[in-house]
Parts: sequence; C-alpha cells; structure tokens
Amino acid sequence: MENLELYNKFASVPQNAKKSIAGGRLSGKTDINPMWRIKSLTEEFGACGKGWYYEVINKWLEKSETTNEVAGFVEINLFVKYGEEWSKPIYGIGGSMFIAKEKAGLYVSDEVFKMATTDAISVACKQLGFGADVYWEADKTKYSTSTESIIPPSKEQLAKATELGIDLEKLAKYNKCTVTELSAPMFDYAIKAKETALKKAQGATE
Repeated sequence: MENLELYNKFASVPQNAKKSIAGGRLSGKTDINPMWRIKSLTEEFGACGKGWYYEVINKWLEKSETTNEVAGFVEINLFVKYGEEWSKPIYGIGGSMFIAKEKAGLYVSDEVFKMATTDAISVACKQLGFGADVYWEADKTKYSTSTESIIPPSKEQLAKATELGIDLEKLAKYNKCTVTELSAPMFDYAIKAKETALKKAQGATE
C-alpha cells in the first residue's frame, strides 16, 4: 500500500454522511455520521474484530471547577490489519458531557461513555485520513472556539501544566488556536493525558 493510498481513499466524505451543525457553540461546523467510519473501516479491513478492532485503555469523569459541569473521557487504541500484519496502536481520545448546564437546568446523559468512545474512534480514524477533506477545508474542530466564549485556565491548571512540562505551543497547535486562546477544558484534556502517560511510563519501569 502506497503511503497516501488509504488517506486519499477515505479523505472525502459522501454528502449523505455529512450534516451541517446549525446552532450552539459548534454552529457552522460539519458533523460526520459515525457509521460512515465504521462502514469505511469494514470496507477496507474487514468486519470489526476480524480486520479491525479497538481497545478501551482508560475512561474517567472530569469535573470543571469553573462551571461544575462534568465531562466523560475515553482513551482507545485502534488496530487495523494490513494483509496478515496488525498495525501498531492508533491512539484516540474522545469526550462527551455527562452533566451539562442547559437553559432548563442540569442535563445528565446516560450515554456519556458511548458517545465519548465514538468520539475517540473518530480521532483515531482521523489519523488515517478518514474525513480529511472536512477537517482540512473547514480548519475547525469542536475544540476551536471564539475568544468571547473562552473559559480561561485557572492558576492551578497553569501551575500543573508547568509542573508536568506541557508545551503550550504544541497544545495550541493541536487545538488550532493561539496560546492565549487556550481554555480551561483544553488544559483539563492535556493535564489528564500527561498524567496518564506518566503513570503508564512509571508502571513500565517498575
């Protein structure tokens, strides 16, 4: 398989698998039907469990000290089979709101980990080029935000990021924003991911 063969094959998303988001914080962005990714993985590699599969390596709930909302996060490793050889793990992390503040009050989702897992699969597939044209043309993701709606990181988050050696320039590049536009939830993601990586590294050396 040539380097860009898979990327080019699934870079374009069919119109019936795309939906424009009309309202809320994500207004103007494009939502991709998650079953398109499942179908594409199956088309290319075979049935789930035979030609591709994923493992959940971590899941947790995270409370925002600023808003008291609670988000759920899932980390996975995706594996695909090229011929007779399995790939190295393709990492993906996804999130979804568990307790969200809405106009009518607090909304509690009973599908938080299911939705976070779907999000994690989309992140892993993105690294294979799935839906690349959508992300490339729009140049926006759900992590992008306007400066007016940014919840700034707390002093504790800034101190923790410094302690863990998190590169803010790289974090900003990942979130498609500037360093000054980095928000509290973005810091939450980065700190948790860094702490998880350090724990795993420590466990591997013991």
